[in-house]
Amino acid sequence: MIRDFHLSIARTARYHTLGDSRPGIAQVWFVLHGYGQLAARFLKDFEVLDDGTRLVVAPEGLSRFYLDSGNVGPHSERVGASWMTREDRDGEIDDYIRFLDAVRGQVLAPLGASPPRVSVLGFSQGAATGARWVAHSQGKPRLLVLWGGALPPDVEPAQAPAAFQVTQVKLVSGSEDAYVDAVALDAQARALREHGVTCERINYPGGHRIHGDVLRRLAEG
Repeated sequence: MIRDFHLSIARTARYHTLGDSRPGIAQVWFVLHGYGQLAARFLKDFEVLDDGTRLVVAPEGLSRFYLDSGNVGPHSERVGASWMTREDRDGEIDDYIRFLDAVRGQVLAPLGASPPRVSVLGFSQGAATGARWVAHSQGKPRLLVLWGGALPPDVEPAQAPAAFQVTQVKLVSGSEDAYVDAVALDAQARALREHGVTCERINYPGGHRIHGDVLRRLAEG
């Protein structure tokens, strides 16, 4: 008989930052990359926020892999990361929530007694990651942006008043985004509002990528 066992271990994880980490900054953004991306490369899309008043923090998914498995030779030159797969999903979700909680604690601790405004942005696969993190963590951000993605099935709009009690939610997608069901996102935004969550649906001309002008407006809003 095959039996499953689980144990918790210590491991090394990483995150990258953009901007000043000092007491008195106005905003901290935790940005969660999509499937197959690396945090440092993803962070380049957020250079428009680097104006001296903001710190942008990009944690990296705990599972890395070679992207081009069909290349000649033993390995691909390109590496990406993932937040989870459906295999042992509950354990992977627990792991990345603990990881993200630890990153938040390490980043915010030295910023002084007057806390900055905290926002969480999840892109593509990172949208589900960000939604679960906010829903299951004690530290609630002022803003949750789900960009090119949506709430996962296990974070239902009916749970939203408790999960997002002090958090505004923005559902963002491009009009040419082939990975997003815009009608489903519209319906999700309506459901969140019906359950008392402050939610805005934002659509812009473009595809499955971070749009700098839209990002800047979100940060300044």
